[in-house]
Amino acid sequence: MAIALNPAAVTFAKKLIEAGKIQPDAGHWGQHNPDPAHQNTFLQQHSMAEYANWHLAVDAGHQESTKGRYKFPYGDFQTVHRDGLIAAKERAAQQGYHDVAKAADELLGLLEEAAK
Repeated sequence: MAIALNPAAVTFAKKLIEAGKIQPDAGHWGQHNPDPAHQNTFLQQHSMAEYANWHLAVDAGHQESTKGRYKFPYGDFQTVHRDGLIAAKERAAQQGYHDVAKAADELLGLLEEAAK
């Protein structure tokens, strides 16, 4: 797989954090990660580029017009979730995507600072 960091998503997440659109929850990402139905509803109302902004990585092995192209979600299409960033950081590190893990870690630090 040719998975690479999605710089536009990192910039988008920073703007959301700066605007206070955060969930400093301590729950499990599986409880907050949008399910396929929620993703489809979002895509009916928004562009694929907007969908991409909610994912820290892009998989060039998939076509641009598919959800499978976008990896490591971190929010619920409204707010950045602390547990989403933690999950992205951990999975990216486990899978060897160190640039994605580093970006998730930096965003996590910004979120935790903003939540104070």
